Amino acid sequence: MSSTTTFSRLALATLGLGGLAATTAFGPPTKPTPPQQGVGINLANIDQSVSPCEDFYHYANGNWIKNNPVPAAETRWGAFNELQDRNIAVEKGILVKAAADRSAKAGTNEQKVGDFYAAAMDTMAIESAGLKYLQPRLDKIAGLKSLGEIQQYMADPKSYGTGWYSFGVRQDSKNSTQYAVSMGQGGLGLGDRDYYLKEDGRSKGIRAAYKTYMTSVFQMLGDAPSLAATNADAVLALETKMAQASRGRVDLRDRIKNYNKTTVAQAAKDYPSLNIPLVLKDSGLSGAQDIIVGQPEYLAAASNLMASTPIADQRQYFRWHLVEGVTSALPKAYGDASFRFQQVLTGAKQQQPRWKRALRATDGALGEAFGQLYVDQAFSPASKAKAKEMVENLRKAYGERIMATDWMSADTKKEAIQKLNAFAVKIGYPDKWKDYSKLKINRTSALQNLFATSEWRTEDNLKKFGKPIDRGEWGMTPPTVNAYYNSSMNEIVFPAGILQPPFYDPKADDAVNYGGIGAVIGHEMTHGFDDQGRRSDAKGNLRDWWTKEDNEKFTAKADMVGKQYDAFSPLDSVHVNGKLTMGENLADIGGLTIAYQAFQKTAEAKAGKKIDGFTPNQRFFLGFAQIWRANQRPEAMRQQIQTDPHSPGQYRTNGPLMNMPEFYEAFGCKDGNKMVRATADRSRIW
Repeated sequence: MSSTTTFSRLALATLGLGGLAATTAFGPPTKPTPPQQGVGINLANIDQSVSPCEDFYHYANGNWIKNNPVPAAETRWGAFNELQDRNIAVEKGILVKAAADRSAKAGTNEQKVGDFYAAAMDTMAIESAGLKYLQPRLDKIAGLKSLGEIQQYMADPKSYGTGWYSFGVRQDSKNSTQYAVSMGQGGLGLGDRDYYLKEDGRSKGIRAAYKTYMTSVFQMLGDAPSLAATNADAVLALETKMAQASRGRVDLRDRIKNYNKTTVAQAAKDYPSLNIPLVLKDSGLSGAQDIIVGQPEYLAAASNLMASTPIADQRQYFRWHLVEGVTSALPKAYGDASFRFQQVLTGAKQQQPRWKRALRATDGALGEAFGQLYVDQAFSPASKAKAKEMVENLRKAYGERIMATDWMSADTKKEAIQKLNAFAVKIGYPDKWKDYSKLKINRTSALQNLFATSEWRTEDNLKKFGKPIDRGEWGMTPPTVNAYYNSSMNEIVFPAGILQPPFYDPKADDAVNYGGIGAVIGHEMTHGFDDQGRRSDAKGNLRDWWTKEDNEKFTAKADMVGKQYDAFSPLDSVHVNGKLTMGENLADIGGLTIAYQAFQKTAEAKAGKKIDGFTPNQRFFLGFAQIWRANQRPEAMRQQIQTDPHSPGQYRTNGPLMNMPEFYEAFGCKDGNKMVRATADRSRIW
């Protein structure tokens, strides 16, 4: 569960549900999956040739996996994707209607959303414009002649694709009632530092493809082939030095180590070439006295690199990141070059259709304007009410679990209950929508619209400084098929997009819904008590509220989970990283456990009546397994294992169940079955 929400040049991490997959299957389907026979669970998806006690994931989903290979335009295909596709069909209808309505009043959401989508779809206008709307920015970069001019360019909030470091305004993790200025590592075109540093064949292949991509773009910008290759080499060399100074993904999970508050004066002294006072001045943040530095060693290296790297090389770096970030709004050749690189990185076989890419761009740029139109058409108040009811049922069950634990002290339990009771819950869509009145969108240029929305988001982020915390703000848009926990807000958030089958089905029995959306709710709650979330208190402040003994006991239990997942291997020589995925694995295990306990209180569970031959408890676990069904290309799987904090789908299913005696009992599993861990090897924290 992890998604990142980007405000300005700063990526603020939230713990989202994720939707990544597990197994691989390709080629034409052997036969279409028959219509659902029951409600909530399609019996035809179950593979009766597999024992539920040997591999529950493939028992519950085996036939679906066989019959649903990854489509050519996708890198994975699963329950998340199926729901996203249903959502997208609704969203497309909204956008097509908005784009066709030229009578929409200027400044309205309908006008902005319709014009943004129309411009993104107007490939003739994009081809005709060529680099017309990009050239002034390229000329500005070409004119950078000194370190001082580079510092000025970096400090300008309207500069696009500046890289080097992340910068923005966020909640202070140790004082959640205030916003603070934050800086940290960034600037890597490949995203993950290991792609630059590892010497295995795949990493080398990705670097080679990245260089080819850059070389192609530089040539399209007018460089001679030899110069284009030289410029690509310069960018790759600079980013490799940045990567060498960057922290790995496991280290970036440590919220304590990545919180280093310092004064502006000290930061200016420690990182002189970054000219932090100028950055603050041009960003309207001159009043800031302190800065939260995520990775001090990176900023020190960036400062040295900025001073020592030839100005000509830095120009190529800025040039590359400007263009790479907007290829979707440039002539087709740029998008094609981008896709060729993505093929190497993810294994994609076919580019997404233009309308899907334009739709996602619209959601990303105008998420809440678009979101208002979406919820008016596609979200039921009844779904919101049911979700609220389930949240409170799980909150009650969680409190009971905390109080029943035999390893926590009374003092730690008291703090945990306070935090649980303080969870803010957001469901469906924001109570107050973002105000886009100052944002100008036109039908003339998709590229101008991208720059306009980028500048609007930057301003929207920077203007928070010095103001009260906006506790109504959302980090995901309403159509999103996901959910998240925000530790500084101590909130759990469930967009309208996920409150649909197979996660929540108003026609299904409680067993299926508690196994689906119930486990999702429990997952997000557990993020508040996972290895990083537990470091924040009820007010969202980083504070150690655990006794020394309880800390040690928790760590031992979590380490056991880490070792369990380290042993999982989805591909030859590829193992899950138990440390990188720790928080998500703990949330999966805890979330399922709490959802099961809450389900046991329902009349349906107590009655024990079978549906389609399955008991309520069995249907609960089937409902859980079906949300993780998926196929995935090997390249995408390798990318996930290296960069994503979520485990592959089969382990998000089997991993938690292997620690649950309730599952063993439901399906009659015995010692010696693969799904049954020895008592001493089971890990359950909550």
